[in-house]
Amino acid sequence: MKKITTLSGIIAMVSMPLIAAGQGGFTGPSVPTQKSGYKDPNAAVTTVTHAKSLPDDSRVILRGKITKRVSDDMYKFQDATGVIDVDIDQKRWNGLSVSPQDTVEIQGEVDKDWNSVEIDVKHLRKIVP
Repeated sequence: MKKITTLSGIIAMVSMPLIAAGQGGFTGPSVPTQKSGYKDPNAAVTTVTHAKSLPDDSRVILRGKITKRVSDDMYKFQDATGVIDVDIDQKRWNGLSVSPQDTVEIQGEVDKDWNSVEIDVKHLRKIVP
């Protein structure tokens, strides 16, 4: 009986962060703050147009708006120069809620295929005006 009680307690403790991580996300069309970590001192904010011309796996920082959810983890991101698809895994939202009116900064890598370019988002934060 003690083993069952102990096992139940462990399962409850392990699953709580998973439940909390599932909250937050994009709250815009078609939808049924980095505190630590490495910050590259040489990294500069770039534009969608420039990001599209960079080689595969290039690191980028973009500022703009997430305008639409396209599929499960795929979104449209727009800045003053254009629109690009961004792949944001659920764990990257980190409880953050974002609407099309919010300005965000995304850090990620350029992911080029034969006929498409997208950004694989590694970090997302909302820019407070």
